[in-house]
Amino acid sequence: MSTTKVPISALPLPPRTHIFTQNLNADPATPSAAGFREVLKNNPSVQRRSRLVQATTHFSHVSPLPLQFPYRIAPEEGEEVTDKEAFVERWLSSYEALDERPTVPTPNPGTLKKYSTNKKEMTRLLIGLSDTGLRDCVPHLDVGDAFAEIGPPALDTSIDPPPRRPVSGEDVAVRQELVDVLSGHSVLMAPGEGADQGYAPWSLRYSGHQFGSWAGQLGDGRAISILETPHPTISDVVYELQLKGAGRTPYSRSADGLAVLRSSIREYLCAEAMHALHIPTTRSLALMYLPDLEAYREQIENACVLTRMAPSFVRIGSFEALNPPQNMFFLGGGQQEADWEALRVLGEWVMKRVLKLDVKEGQPWGKKLVMEVARRNARMVAGWQAYGFMHGVMNTDNISVLGLTIDYGPYAFMDIFDHRHVCNHTDEEGRYSYDRQVEMIFYALRALLSSLSQLIGAEADLGKAVSKDWAANASAQKLGEWKLTGMEFQDEIKEEIENVVSAEYMSLMRKRLALRTKGPDDNSKIVQPLLDLMERHKLDFHSTFRRLCFFHPNLLSSESNSSALQKYIATLVGANPDTDTEQAAKDWLTWLDTYASRIESERASWPGGDSEREKAGKSVNPRFVLRQWVLEETIKRVQTDAESGKRVLAKVHEMAVNPYEPWGAEGDETADALLDPEVKEEKRMCGLGAKRFLGFQCSCSS
Repeated sequence: MSTTKVPISALPLPPRTHIFTQNLNADPATPSAAGFREVLKNNPSVQRRSRLVQATTHFSHVSPLPLQFPYRIAPEEGEEVTDKEAFVERWLSSYEALDERPTVPTPNPGTLKKYSTNKKEMTRLLIGLSDTGLRDCVPHLDVGDAFAEIGPPALDTSIDPPPRRPVSGEDVAVRQELVDVLSGHSVLMAPGEGADQGYAPWSLRYSGHQFGSWAGQLGDGRAISILETPHPTISDVVYELQLKGAGRTPYSRSADGLAVLRSSIREYLCAEAMHALHIPTTRSLALMYLPDLEAYREQIENACVLTRMAPSFVRIGSFEALNPPQNMFFLGGGQQEADWEALRVLGEWVMKRVLKLDVKEGQPWGKKLVMEVARRNARMVAGWQAYGFMHGVMNTDNISVLGLTIDYGPYAFMDIFDHRHVCNHTDEEGRYSYDRQVEMIFYALRALLSSLSQLIGAEADLGKAVSKDWAANASAQKLGEWKLTGMEFQDEIKEEIENVVSAEYMSLMRKRLALRTKGPDDNSKIVQPLLDLMERHKLDFHSTFRRLCFFHPNLLSSESNSSALQKYIATLVGANPDTDTEQAAKDWLTWLDTYASRIESERASWPGGDSEREKAGKSVNPRFVLRQWVLEETIKRVQTDAESGKRVLAKVHEMAVNPYEPWGAEGDETADALLDPEVKEEKRMCGLGAKRFLGFQCSCSS
């Protein structure tokens, strides 16, 4: 179905009933889009300084401002400052997007206006644009000549790309507006007047448990949602566009609100790679490199702004902020008292607009909300386990109510299989190790249940949904009774998570092993022994599954020492010098014998025989995996030379979103020296990489 494309400034807004900021509670310091321009003019520091917002708050209006922090606030030469506070406000205001600029002309203009300022002129390089994110989430967005600006994807950049075809001035203007908005240079708003609430960017308030300890108010410290737009062909689906790394918000605490190139590339690539693996995730749209802007991490790095997309970015921590644990001691930050009415408002929004639960008007919804979030996150983490993905920092503020993989930091895909692997070097106790991820999802869901427990208990008491000001007159004793009632469901939630994870995980593992029917002993006789074998012999997780696609039971029908079988087992054993190849070969023969019998038991389910099974296996077992060494090399190439590096980035993205393709002439035994240079590089990218990267750990700042 064709879709009319429009520039980013003309993307349509959802109906008012579906707009987040017009249905939830704004920070009283930035109460409405209509008044937000006055804040930008007269008191812009309120959106830049870290502070505890009022307890009713769900979000704060914030405009993007990618600027080095601490801010270099200084008077012009000869300028005399008598009122320092007023001077700071004027200085900040001069950098805010207050000057209206013309939008790109289009036959279908939207309601948003574009604002900018001359004070923020800096180099803005579009280095990444996801065709898959664009296709799936915002197919109605016109990007002009953006893909031509990036250039043709290539790992081998020794040969210059072909000359660019001439493009129209209109395409250039559309692309430039996209660059300006997605870099935070220009801001889209509909200020509104009177009863019209208008429209302006915002950041979420949330709290959370970090590494098992209560951290108090957190919030979007470097994320700013710039707009929502309905999907043009999928009914009742709205996508939120969010800039990550676009400057400080009231939730930044001591941080600069920026993101660095390294972390931005990691999230940009992995979100789309996860989608290609059919694991629920936020999506990526674009990467804007700001080479003139420095950010201080372990070392000085250049800034970058990622545009990511999701139907909602609400997290479990959004609920925790509104009903935090009581009598908790923590260092730094702070936490407001519970706000029962704000909790109800958020819950109803999530129930109706985010999860779209089938709940009749007036019927209880609290428990159903928690159970649905539990099921969604259980399906997500089952996908993580089946594909060897480790998130690395599963704090409750990083767990989506939609069950989306969110906030990619020190993540990793498994290399040599180790069920205890920890990918985050900050995680000294192994809290978020591969084998504890299911446990940590339950921990997060128990935190959500705790936040909603009084509401769930009240609904059980009333036999219906709570209404406005439902807890206004409730005594401390009654609130305590409601909480106890609500928390009674935690065993039921744990059981649901375990059941969903088990069923989903085994479904995925059967697919990875090209098995169509359910065997009662599949886990104990096939899956777990395979994982044990890989771990015992230090074998690569992903390439093992890919090589098993090519196994045909008739290999075992000949003599066990046949050359074909020996050659095949050699591919399974691999070239790891730490592997006892002789013992590994014996163990493989034992496992393959069991596997072959299991395959033969369902032969009737595969009319096309082994070739059909092989094709099915290759369609779910990636040839290309976004390994740590691939990420490190890609980042380095962009850092070294953004012009050629963005083409490398585009090719790695292409491989990540098409992971099952036979990249690098898979199966072709032609010597590497005779391969086309690009194909040779593809083949290298599909390899295990240098030993020093095996089990490589990243920091949270990644």
